[in-house]
Amino acid sequence: MAMPTEKIARILRMDKHSLEKLATRLSAFTRRTDVMEKIVEENEAKMRDRLLRLGIARETSAKTVYDALITKIEDDNATVAKALQNPSTASHPDCERVLSLAFQAVNPPKGFFLKKEKAVQFLMQEPPQKILRYLGYDTVEAMLAKENLLEIYCALRFVEGSEWLNSTFFKHYKNLTPDDFEERAVETLALSPRWNKAAEAFVLKKWHNISHLKEMGIVFVIPLSLGIPGELLRMLALVFHYLHEVPFYADVARNIAGSPTTFAQNYISLLRGDTLDRRLPEGEKSLWLVVQRYLAKDDENDWRLFAPRINPEALHWLKAEEDFSKLSDIVNGFKEKVAFWDDLDWVGDFFKDEVGQDVLVSFNLVDSVMSLVMEKELIKYLYHHQEALWNKIFMEYFSRAEVEHFAKEYLLQGYFEI
Repeated sequence: MAMPTEKIARILRMDKHSLEKLATRLSAFTRRTDVMEKIVEENEAKMRDRLLRLGIARETSAKTVYDALITKIEDDNATVAKALQNPSTASHPDCERVLSLAFQAVNPPKGFFLKKEKAVQFLMQEPPQKILRYLGYDTVEAMLAKENLLEIYCALRFVEGSEWLNSTFFKHYKNLTPDDFEERAVETLALSPRWNKAAEAFVLKKWHNISHLKEMGIVFVIPLSLGIPGELLRMLALVFHYLHEVPFYADVARNIAGSPTTFAQNYISLLRGDTLDRRLPEGEKSLWLVVQRYLAKDDENDWRLFAPRINPEALHWLKAEEDFSKLSDIVNGFKEKVAFWDDLDWVGDFFKDEVGQDVLVSFNLVDSVMSLVMEKELIKYLYHHQEALWNKIFMEYFSRAEVEHFAKEYLLQGYFEI
């Protein structure tokens, strides 16, 4: 049987000797021993339990496990839909109702967000011409006299486009100061159906109809359906995720407000999702990256994917998975079903494929939902699981609270040492 560090290293696609060195360093620092062994044992126990619940043997094929997880997601999607009175992701009233329920389940704290009068000022300085034409207005003043400011800001994402936002609109953010921000509640918004036509290309590209604005404290839904399986479950998971992500970044923004001279550049870095892209020399201490993106989406061989790291995204997803139980407490309908996915975000292992080769299967809820959504494209997701496993390692040596603390404290620097 493979050593625990060898098994985990294989899942994480990293050198086993590097992981052994890391484990030795963390054990000496925390005085916690046998952590890797405990993780492997817990991983195996959770897998065997879930496979038993699915009615399949441990020594089964990768395809059998994968298909069983996909079927479970389909069943859970139907269960949740029934409990929520079968909402349509293309219905504006239904989206508003689902958002309201999700907000109740999460109950996000107030955040540090851009003042709405400052947001108006930016629109005056850089009138969004495509939106003005789409809505039939000649001026921003005329538009804002009749339109919802938050809807306009959301529409910037999919009407004006990322090139205009990054090269033209966001240049005004370079002059932001902490005084341009205020404490206020996170808001959710289902956009008016009149935006549907303008948003179709955006939704098809993203494969989902949910997004957010960190600086404005908004989580929004475009009432459009892609007509794909698991759509409601994924919509809820993404809404939950953003309801944790937005306050997380608001906390970081509040912290950097203590240094007004560097506030603007640091805040823009947060919005861009900057991640350390230069290798650092290794010393006697353990070097950890703080990665605020899923790098594997762009390049599965990115060097940072083979380095020790924590990922706040995986932390948001962990909380999102727990929110399904909270939502069930409100609507009283599916807690026992969704409990299947509890604490599985970091769980996974290798199973044999049709020709006897080992294939990694993720038991992560989000990986499973995304795989179902993209099933026709034969895309199977793994990267949520691998990021969650790095967080799990850090949690076992330290704690879940410390993962969040280190993520916020070192997000901008991009790394820390232990």
